[in-house]
Amino acid sequence: MQQRGVDQVKEVIQEDIWGTILDFLDYTLVPFGKGEDQVRITVGLVLLIIVAFLLTNIVMRWVRIFFTRKLAESDKLKFISVFKFIRYLVYVVVIIAVLSSAGIDITILLTASAALFVGLGFALQELFQDIIGGLFIIVDKSLLVGDIVEMEGRVGRVIDIKLRTTRLLTRDDKVMIIPNHKFTSEIILNFTQNHRTTRELVRVGVAYGSDTEKVKELLLDSVKEQAGITKKPAPFVLFEDFGDSALIFSINFFVTDSFVDPKIKSQVRYKIDQKFRENGITIPFPQRDVHFFRGGGMEDLDQE
Repeated sequence: MQQRGVDQVKEVIQEDIWGTILDFLDYTLVPFGKGEDQVRITVGLVLLIIVAFLLTNIVMRWVRIFFTRKLAESDKLKFISVFKFIRYLVYVVVIIAVLSSAGIDITILLTASAALFVGLGFALQELFQDIIGGLFIIVDKSLLVGDIVEMEGRVGRVIDIKLRTTRLLTRDDKVMIIPNHKFTSEIILNFTQNHRTTRELVRVGVAYGSDTEKVKELLLDSVKEQAGITKKPAPFVLFEDFGDSALIFSINFFVTDSFVDPKIKSQVRYKIDQKFRENGITIPFPQRDVHFFRGGGMEDLDQE
């Protein structure tokens, strides 16, 4: 009698409870294809993928911790950016492996979803370009956080490099978000890639007949005590050209922070104007001679 009761319990478990669970796991959520080539996405397969994702996520997290535990903070951020892209590839491989282990022919699934993948490919084309560009930036260090660059006519300081975009802080305290593929397909001026100092200049014209040696002396005096301008390399003056209305000079100097050089140039111009006024040096304005000719009852205006 007792054995019979045990058999009945086993039968209930096997046929009712376990059978219900199997039916639930085998329930088809999304069918692909028809006939013998049909691929069924079942509840059990979805749960298997979720479990695989969770396990993969745990493993990848430990791998990231293992490789970044001794890295500097800046290198750690770069590694994490690259690691994100690798993690996405690992997830794709896991999905394919799980589907294959479940007996699903991946080629059939890909064929059934060909139109979808083509559409996604076109939609994500620029996204992949940005990701590849981000990898190149991080690997070859062509751009670093803190670099001062000029792009699309605007100067900015790099404040963040991500896998898809790079953020610049402009001189007017606005943030530019640049897709990374721009840095691989366009010419970018990097002011601080080789070193932190850059050479700048302020150009000025003086009237013909001015004492050029005096002009040179005053220009050098205008930058001598200016904050932000280095003593070495020392500033120097160039006599650039004989202009239409003026003698063209430039005071060249080196600054330690190119990001704020417009303010430095402004202060230098104030000092140049002050010193020129104190020493009788004239900054001329453009001049033109106008000649009037009369003839044939008509007046012609010839402007040179």
